[in-house]
Amino acid sequence: MSSTRDQLLNLLKARSQVSVTELAEALSVSAVSVRHHLSSLQAEGLVNSTEVRRTVGRPHLVYSLTEAAQERFPAKYLRLSDRLLDELKATLPPHALEEMFTHMAEGMVADYRDRLAGRPLEDKLMVLIELLGTEGFMARWNRTGETISLMEYNCPYVYLGQRHPEVCSIDQTVIREALQVDVEKTNCILTGAEHCEFVIRANRPVTISADSLLPNA
Repeated sequence: MSSTRDQLLNLLKARSQVSVTELAEALSVSAVSVRHHLSSLQAEGLVNSTEVRRTVGRPHLVYSLTEAAQERFPAKYLRLSDRLLDELKATLPPHALEEMFTHMAEGMVADYRDRLAGRPLEDKLMVLIELLGTEGFMARWNRTGETISLMEYNCPYVYLGQRHPEVCSIDQTVIREALQVDVEKTNCILTGAEHCEFVIRANRPVTISADSLLPNA
């Protein structure tokens, strides 16, 4: 039997915005118990509250799920993405698909342009790590002499990339666009490495090689 907490989340998923009274009645528990669970869920970032004004009487609060809570429910985004890529690869020439991934990467960087402009490389790297984090990559960088390495310990595209390695071009393009330097991929999770690794050539002009955007053979 599911817990009161789980039942609350399921009700909020089904009804979108619900009051404490409505939740208490639906679950056959006290309003005090509902408020206790809602407070815990809000502290975890799973529930939002919004004040709603009524025509008569005082405003009251209604509760809804946050984006983080929505992600806990089953979804078939991976299957949909896989099918979309199958269809795109069947209808588009390879260069068009490469351009599409490049435009996606450029769009990811666009919101960070102001923070990146005119900054020294080390500052850009810190902004880049934040950018990658928002996209689901868990990354860090280090410098040994003149060599800068960036490691990604989590790749949100790893399962999709097993059938469509072209998606590996996205994060490499993000790194290159954010830093405006040449980037070489030296390790990839898809080829059995523990993490993806990129060597950043700070003193070399930006170059693009279609082959270099794919996982190492």
